Amino acid sequence: MPFAALGLAPELVRAVADEGYAQPTPIQTEAIPLALAGRDLIGSAQTGTGKTAAFVLPILQRLTGGVRGVRALVLVPTRELAEQVATSIRAYGRHTHLTGAAVYGGVGMEPQTRALRHGADIVVATPGRLLDHMERGHVDFSRLEVLVLDEADRMLDMGFAPDVRRILKELPDERQTMLFSATISPEVDALARRALNGHASVEIGRRAQAAEGIEHVIVAVDKLQKRGALGTILKAKPAGQTLIFTRTKYGADKLVTFLRREGIAANALHGDKAQSHRTRTLDQFREGTAEILVATDIAARGIDVDGIRMVVNFDVPTDPEVYVHRVGRTARAGAQGLALTLISPDEWLLMADVEKLIGQRFPREVIPGFEPSVPPLQPKPLDDRAAPKPERSMRPRRGGKRR
Repeated sequence: MPFAALGLAPELVRAVADEGYAQPTPIQTEAIPLALAGRDLIGSAQTGTGKTAAFVLPILQRLTGGVRGVRALVLVPTRELAEQVATSIRAYGRHTHLTGAAVYGGVGMEPQTRALRHGADIVVATPGRLLDHMERGHVDFSRLEVLVLDEADRMLDMGFAPDVRRILKELPDERQTMLFSATISPEVDALARRALNGHASVEIGRRAQAAEGIEHVIVAVDKLQKRGALGTILKAKPAGQTLIFTRTKYGADKLVTFLRREGIAANALHGDKAQSHRTRTLDQFREGTAEILVATDIAARGIDVDGIRMVVNFDVPTDPEVYVHRVGRTARAGAQGLALTLISPDEWLLMADVEKLIGQRFPREVIPGFEPSVPPLQPKPLDDRAAPKPERSMRPRRGGKRR
């Protein structure tokens, strides 16, 4: 089905084609007609399946030709995601006269204030900074027609629920509201009941399902040997963009320092970095001039980069659904990708929770020279058809290929 069959205006179909997209994704196919019809909507799909376009395109169509002023608001959990959504608005709205503004902390308020007061049709904002502007009278929502809560699960995980409730109280009751999320937790369901009215639901794939095309591999290694093992893997692998997740900001910086000492170019991305540094680091990663990025989960929200070849879990996440968010950064748009998890003996129970959530057992591997002191845990199969694969060796072949 082409985009034109979804009921989109010709200028939007042309903009989508300009971006190189010919066919809508499943979430776009299901959500866009409902959004165009003005329905309140809750949409759920895996990370990397095109949720942003599923709400940006209907918003642009609804607002084209109307009065000026802030008529749509998109709430997001992080600065990076705010910039990503704002970039999509500019790209898909290039053949319209609509404008957008990204509002988030870590930068000066004055440029944002000017954008809010003079012509921004669509505002993309993090809750805390938006409340700052609202308290100072910088934004007028009297003409608001559409509200979107994007990445609602992460917004709640980050403690934004009180801020979101305060914002909702200040918005017009008569509006279209859409909520998009990679996972729909009970907390997200509760938020939907508060914010939406007689909504439609679109859920693509079962909840917490990793995208197809991802090869999941576990590498067993002692905790103190993780950095050395990762360095060996990165030196052996073919060139390609790699996103590495750590649990803490300190851990990200420490890992980057180690990799650079090993002659491996890597950059860190986390909340303690200045916004100018974060923007520059992300731009280099998107452009491919920097291939290895080490990030925390919160900072990585909003990384929308096609062609990430490998995602590495340097630390196993404590929440198994976070694993799904992480690995969703690879194997986008039908591509293939590798999700590699370095796991020490104290993390096996966390990994078991991940495997249970996703519904499959992952192959266990070891790297010659970094064999763990405790043999890799070989769990019972999830069912009679899902026996774990035998332990393999990650000895690199000539040219950087894995065995």
